[in-house]
Amino acid sequence: MSSRQHPADWARRPKTGPAGEAASARAEMVARLEAAGALVPGPVREALLALPREVLMPQAYVRRSALDERPPRWDLLDWSGPGDREELLAVLHGGESVLIQHDGEPLMGRTGRVRSGGAITSMSTVMSLTALLLQELDLRPGQRVLDIGAGAAVTAAVACHICGDTGVVTLDRDQHVAAAAQARLGVLGYRPAVVSGSGEDGWPARAPYDRIFVSFALPCVPSELVDQLAPGGRLLMHITTTSPSWPALAVISRSPDGQVTSHLRAVEFAHRAGHGRQQIFLSAAFRERIAARSAGSAEARAFRSAGVPPSDEDRGFWLALDALHPGLVRHRGVDDLVIGAPGCGSWMAARPDKGGAWAVTVSGPRDIWAEIRETTVRWRAAGEPEVYRLDLEPDGEQRVSAGRGQGALTWRLPTPRTVTEEATQ
Repeated sequence: MSSRQHPADWARRPKTGPAGEAASARAEMVARLEAAGALVPGPVREALLALPREVLMPQAYVRRSALDERPPRWDLLDWSGPGDREELLAVLHGGESVLIQHDGEPLMGRTGRVRSGGAITSMSTVMSLTALLLQELDLRPGQRVLDIGAGAAVTAAVACHICGDTGVVTLDRDQHVAAAAQARLGVLGYRPAVVSGSGEDGWPARAPYDRIFVSFALPCVPSELVDQLAPGGRLLMHITTTSPSWPALAVISRSPDGQVTSHLRAVEFAHRAGHGRQQIFLSAAFRERIAARSAGSAEARAFRSAGVPPSDEDRGFWLALDALHPGLVRHRGVDDLVIGAPGCGSWMAARPDKGGAWAVTVSGPRDIWAEIRETTVRWRAAGEPEVYRLDLEPDGEQRVSAGRGQGALTWRLPTPRTVTEEATQ
């Protein structure tokens, strides 16, 4: 295989052997995305059909240990090994995250198979999420694009395929990830600018950009990225608190005359938190304690409640709950509504009973059920919003709001200054 191919050459390659198997796997992946409603006819679909994922990710990890097993164990699959290809094709095209880096290692020239301990430090995002966001980004030929968080270079490859590579910049904080992205995009015939640095700073040397895409979540929108947005431009990025349970998508636009408007939309899935961002979770021990006490314990308080909480699909409510009552995490692995507060050990479990009410059990110093009911009242008074205004104020404050007057529902995102102050307290 030549070190420099024209992208169209991949579509003309014989559909036999490994190349044919990979092309078939891509087509099946695209068909599944279409059936799930994550992909529609258009340039993103054509790019995903054309771009060989086995070139962008010729090696990937599969976890061989159970979720809570320590130390964790992974195997490195390699496209150059015939015995690995079938499993690697399934990993690359199955739709889930693809694990590409362990413990900050170089991605080029890796040998050996087994990795034990440590952590996965870079991955390619779930394909349905990537497809949805790329379509919302509305990429067009000739646009200048800043792709922040290069990872496996899937987003950069799609941007090059649609927009042309001369205006594309892809950035990653990890020099090893950036080097691999540059090499693998080059194999496909693309020569975007591939740089390494802090994603929150963007890349002002090539600004302004018509499209900015951030593939990790932050607690607020970096003002540097807004400054690098061209008139008529659009910026997409996920916003999360310390809890991963209820994320939002920030959509920032700059009008042709330079005015910035933005909104925050509650979403089901989001990118992972950016490097160094601490997140809370429910440990296995905490989950077991909730399950045991739900079965009956003097430390837990049980009662029936006529109040019905909003449904899981009412994501705007859960986004507000997370902002107004921080420190909560949803337990997704059970049928009941179970939420814990790891910081203080409080938790609640609730399920609807046959009489139309809810059977609720609470424990700990926080009354999480009361917090849910109080937020429900405020959310409904604001008009049950799913999308909130996001005001990026001149002093650096970022205010989220919906509704007006006495029914207004509002909160502020933590600015970089307040995040730093909280970390030092």
